Amino acid sequence: MNQIRCIAIDDEPLALTILNDYVSKVSYLNMTKTYTCATDATQYIQTEKPEILFLDVQMPEIKGIDFIKTLVYKPVIILTTAYAEYAIQGYNLDVIDYLLKPIPFERFLQAVNKAMRLIESDKKLKNIDEKEYLFVKSGFKSVKINFQDILYIEGLKEYVGIYTKNERFLKLDSLKKLEKILPEDKFIRTHKSYIVNIDFIKSHFGNVIEISDKEIPIGRVYRDKLNKLFR
Repeated sequence: MNQIRCIAIDDEPLALTILNDYVSKVSYLNMTKTYTCATDATQYIQTEKPEILFLDVQMPEIKGIDFIKTLVYKPVIILTTAYAEYAIQGYNLDVIDYLLKPIPFERFLQAVNKAMRLIESDKKLKNIDEKEYLFVKSGFKSVKINFQDILYIEGLKEYVGIYTKNERFLKLDSLKKLEKILPEDKFIRTHKSYIVNIDFIKSHFGNVIEISDKEIPIGRVYRDKLNKLFR
């Protein structure tokens, strides 16, 4: 089994030490980063996409619940806190589990096993969806769009705009879902509102990518990953 990458955010160093110790006891987990300040972790989460995030709720700079709302890419989130009253808010934000401090190891293990099952389920779904096209409704027809023909995709609230050389298609979908389906070696997220086909990038200047006659912005949290690509 491949190791599942985890990060932890907690303003209490002792809490991070305990989580590190617990993770080290589980063979399929790997704690890649820990942070005492949530905003310091934003860029790492968006570019490196860890699978599990252990997140404290009550922190001085920003509450964990509010921090979740700022994330474009969301790992599987396990809240860790001494305050039970935040549980309902967490579940409304698709948090998979809620650990009350002090956290017994048995309860920690229960939460990470639940997270692992969700991650494995998502991987199986992705394998099923590993095709080279998608269908989009256009009038009374369903039109097949090959991934290789997509220039870029733009998020438009409940819809996405899928742009090819000659047409634009609207699809009731989310960028987050399409990002899981599209091949990672061909498509890259550049902004909270854009995914682009790497093969069609004409140029890069400043915080902008040029594809065909369209200038696509580069978001701050995606800048480092894109700079690696351009190097």
